[in-house]
This record gives sequence, structure tokens and C-alpha cells, in this order.
Amino acid sequence: MSPLRLTALAVLLCASAIRADDLRALPPGQVPNDVRLQPQKDLDGYFPFEVPATVDAWKARADKVRFQMQVALGLYPMPTKTPLNAVIHGKIDRDDYTIEKVYFESMPGFFVTGNLYRPKTGGKHPGVLCPYGHWSNGRFTNNADPVAKKLIADGAEKFEAGSHSALQARCVQLARMGCVAFHYDMLGMADSVQIPATIVHGFKTQRPEMNTPENWGLFSPQAESHLQSIMGLQTWNSIRSLDFITSLEDVDSTRLAVTGASGGGTQTLMVSALDPRLTVSLPAVMTSTAMQGGCTCENASLLRIGTGNVEFASLFAPKPLAVTIAQDWTKEMKTKGFPEMEKLWALVGAPDKVHLIDTLKFGHNYNAVARAGMSEFFNQHLGLNIPPEKLAERDFTLSTIPEMSVWDDAHPAPAGGPEFERKLLKQWHADVQKQIAAKKEEIESRGWEVILGRTWANAGAASYEVKQKVDKGDHWLITAPVRNDTYHEEIPAVFLHPKTWNGSTVLWLSEQGKAGLFTGDKPKPEVAKLLAAGVSVIGIDLLYQGEFLKDGTPLPRTPKVANPREAAAFTLGYNEPVFAQRVHDILTVRKFIETDKHQAKKFGIVATDATAPLAAAARFLAGDRVQATLIGLSNFSFQNVPDIGDFSLLPGASRYGDFAGLRELGKSPLFVTALSNETQPGAVEKFLEALKP
Repeated sequence: MSPLRLTALAVLLCASAIRADDLRALPPGQVPNDVRLQPQKDLDGYFPFEVPATVDAWKARADKVRFQMQVALGLYPMPTKTPLNAVIHGKIDRDDYTIEKVYFESMPGFFVTGNLYRPKTGGKHPGVLCPYGHWSNGRFTNNADPVAKKLIADGAEKFEAGSHSALQARCVQLARMGCVAFHYDMLGMADSVQIPATIVHGFKTQRPEMNTPENWGLFSPQAESHLQSIMGLQTWNSIRSLDFITSLEDVDSTRLAVTGASGGGTQTLMVSALDPRLTVSLPAVMTSTAMQGGCTCENASLLRIGTGNVEFASLFAPKPLAVTIAQDWTKEMKTKGFPEMEKLWALVGAPDKVHLIDTLKFGHNYNAVARAGMSEFFNQHLGLNIPPEKLAERDFTLSTIPEMSVWDDAHPAPAGGPEFERKLLKQWHADVQKQIAAKKEEIESRGWEVILGRTWANAGAASYEVKQKVDKGDHWLITAPVRNDTYHEEIPAVFLHPKTWNGSTVLWLSEQGKAGLFTGDKPKPEVAKLLAAGVSVIGIDLLYQGEFLKDGTPLPRTPKVANPREAAAFTLGYNEPVFAQRVHDILTVRKFIETDKHQAKKFGIVATDATAPLAAAARFLAGDRVQATLIGLSNFSFQNVPDIGDFSLLPGASRYGDFAGLRELGKSPLFVTALSNETQPGAVEKFLEALKP
């Protein structure tokens, strides 16, 4: 038997003369009844939280979601915790607290900046992280007088200093309550100058010079392939900020809290879910079943697929957590989201440890009313024991930018810009690969299961419905949609079933979908040889192939949500990549074969064109349920995917070994054939031998 050959797309298109209607599994003009053809989810979608029925079910779900977050943020494995090399300087002495300037390295050469607010009382104090959101000028925000006066007039603020800076007011209040508060910068804001705000928060258009297999930049296909994002870096800075504050002699590491609003609320959700050292959490105006975070700094590919901010907040249960609501996307939390949180905290035996602070009178805020709720909540759950009459805010002296800024002549700002960005990502990648090498198979397998989205255990239940059965002499041609009844997906399929069947079945993948089985009006020679050997052959239209295309025109690139910014996370943070969804199609067919009444004894996959990585991924997930796989030898690498709209873009794939590593993870026999100069003589024969019942 001659080896299977890779066939050029142009040749296939010219040779495929079989009428499309002869292969249809659905009526002409009808696309599959498949949920994936519905509009994609975006950050403005609806993200309900369903509370599991039992504590054990919740623990399993919480572990799954937490691990998904860790993978999506590029924190599996966690980066190496290198020395912080913290510098604290420029102390300002106020009446009952002090303010200091801080910078330290979360990664070598990558700096976290901020201010440290400390009470003047002795002993150990609770430590509180204070991230912030998109206030103008970040930590240096200072409202103009007209804005400040209006805030007081509206009852949002009580004192002049707080009306100019709610951010400073929060930290001063915490210090006066007896807490050590670290007010640290979000990337690209205030003193965080190494990656500019235009990239961190204002990224709009892909940068071709950054989209390279070597020395890539943020938001590039390569950064996505390595799960390197602003969101991930920012979350790492939050974790390292907790390392910093717990290193202080005056901080009680058993009483650690975090609170931030808006984008700072997003960071509060992230670090609360991922760092078990925190004991109290208060994400303000961000926990919602509605909008999930509109900035590039709040989104990462894979992060919110099948989950959302209410569930992220709930990962903190049974520890004390409060949320605030306002006249923004959080306004419906009283009826959508918070009742479910109350139900969960009751389920885990802590009904008195979840709280809602109502500031519906006001717009998006962390104003004096919200801070009063924060003060009461922290007073109770950090064990501060402050009498209520002494808990109210007081006015304070507003700090100026020179008083707050960490950089000066004695402490010059570090270098930044595009070259620093490239260097940082390269350094991050090298560190991760070194850690992966120590437990390669375990780490890569767990990572691939997340980025592919399904395992064999949750592949779903499959069925089919015969539409036509045509006698072709030595075999039957059967068309049928194969349905995944669990996930409401439908895959058009054609079955070529030999009348003398040996009990083996092969799924033949092709860039042309099920039409790739044929040359002219007959099975292509390689397929005919399989049929002659008694093997049943299946061809399918993967998602966005064949019958998935209403007018038959191939899509030029993967569909994206209606967001003008060219950041993949706005689509892939909420929807599974097309590559992963096509792998799901393969698993569905394998599930069907397992449950079909004919009970095939052996199952194999053939993919000799650009579908080879899909076959390798399905082989890995299906384990011993795929007895043999034959793929075309290819130099394909996810690292080389040129465009975030490419159908082969798969966030995380290069991080966890790329195509070469994926081939090694599969356990069943793998055979390789090439376009020419067969690298494994007799690959086809060996493939068929492995499929003998």
C-alpha cells in the first residue's frame, strides 16, 4: 500500500467534483442546529452563578474554576518568587499615621510602585492591599474643585480632601483604623511607567513588529499562545504586593485583607481567588452578573469561559467578603448574583460572612458612603474592635504628587518601552519553561486540558439521525448529523461503511471537511484502500467547514465579538477558541462511536493536512479510546501563528509544549507520513495493523 500523501488545497478543490448535495446531512440551505452558531458572548453578556447542591460539589467546582483562572492568567505554574529588593523611602508624618514611598521588583527588573500608609500605634497590625481602577492619573488622582464640591453637595463625600481623592481617603481611613495599607499602582498608571498606559489600557491595534516568533510583545498571537497578558502581570503584582506587605515587621500575617473598586475591584477578585493568605475581601462595584470589566487590563483569554465575576467572588467562601453596588453594571446584584452568594455562604456554614453594601443612590464609586460600609465590615472581620462612634471618617491632609511619587533624583525611574516589554515577556517565558521541565508531563497535561476546554469525562452524550443511505456496491454511503446532546452541538457527517466490516472505524479529517474523503465522485484512493481493508470511514464538517457555511464561502478568519479593539481576550476570554471547538467535534464523534449499536472494536484518526494538530489534541484527550492515529509530518507550530484571527490560534498552546509536546502527551500509537520521502516507511501499514480487531 502506498503512503497517504498531503494534498495541496488547490488540487483538492479542482478534484472534488462530487455534488455537495450528495453529501449533505441536512436539507439544502440549512446550517446545523448548533449553539456555537449563535452570537458569541462578550464582556457585556449575562453571567449567572449557579450554586451547587452540596459542599463537595462546590469544592470540586471551586477547584476547577480557580485552576482555570490560574492557567488563563499565565500563573500555572506560578512564576518564581525572586527577591523583592524593596525600597521604602520619603516618609511623611501626619497626625496619627505615616505615608511612605515604596517600590520593589515583582520580577527581576519589573517594578511595583505605591504608597504605604501606617498607623503610629505599636505592635502588629492587619495588612490591607489597596489596588485601584481607572481613576484619572491613578494613585495621583485629584478632582478639580467643581467636581469635588458637587460630590460633597450630593452626599457622596463629607470632607474636602476625600472629595478630591477617594483613593487617598480610603488608605488614610484604614491607617487610622489601625491597618497597614499598601496603595499600589495598576500597570501604566502613576509611577508604573515601564509599560505605558497606551498599551495597558488603551491598546487598540495589533503591532506587526511585536507579532514575531521571537521577542514578541503583549497582545500578539505569540503572547496569547504563551498566556502572557496585562491581566496576568497585574495579578502577579498583586500577589507580590501581598508578599511585600507580609514581609513588614508591623503586619500581622494572619489578618490580611484586600479592597479595590472598578478595575481595582477586578484585581481584588483575582488575588482573593488565587492567594489563600487573604482573610477578608471587599471587591467594590465590580461583582456583577452583567459587565465583567471593559478594559484590556481586566481581560485574558480563557478567563471567563463558563464562569464570571460572581463566581470568582464566591471562591472566597467561607471567608468574609463584602461587595458594593451602585448605579452601574452592579445595580441588579440584589436580585441577580447576591442571593446566590448568600445561598453559597449558607451552604458552607458561614451565612453571616457575606455582605452587600448598598450605594445605589450614587454612580460608579468608592465614596464616603461605601467606605463607611468598608470600615464597619473590616472592623468586624479583622478584629479591630473600634467603638462605632470612633469609626467615622475625618478630614485629612491631601498629599501632593511630589509627596507620593516614588521616583526622584535619588531613586530614578527604571527603563521601559517596547524593548523592555519584549525582554519582560522573554524572561517570563524562560522562567516558566524551566519550571515546566521539572514536571513536564503533569504540568503540560493539566494545562492542555484547560486550554482545550473538555476532557473525555465531560465530552458529552452523542447521538445521530440517518438522513440518507445509498448503496455504493462494496460499501454504504450514509449521511447523518452527529449531535452532542449535552452541549447542543450538531456535526454534519458522512459514513462510508464497507459491507464486509472488520469492526474498525477511522475518522478522516480534512481541511475540506467531509468532502475531503472524495476525488471526483469516488472515495479518494487512500480512503478506498481503507474500505477495501474492511475499515469504516467517517468524514465530518468541523465547525466552520462545509455545511456550517450557509453560502459555502469559507470564513477568512475566526469570528470575533463586536469590540473595536484588536485584543484576542475580548473574544477568547468568553468563548472557546475555534481550534478547541473543532477538537470537541472529534470527541463527539468518538463518543458516538462508543455508544453506537454497532460497537466498533477499534477507532483511529487520519489527518494528513493542516488538521494534524487537531488529531493530536483529540488523541491526547481521548486516551486509550483512540487506538491509532496517522498524521502528516508537519513543521506547524502554534508559536508561528501570524494573526489573532487565525483559526489555529490557541491560547496557551506554546506554553505547554506546542504541537511537538502535544504529540508526546498522547499514549496511543502515533504514525507519521510525509509529503515526500516517507520518514516512517510503512506508516500506513502499521496504522492498519494497529486497528486490527
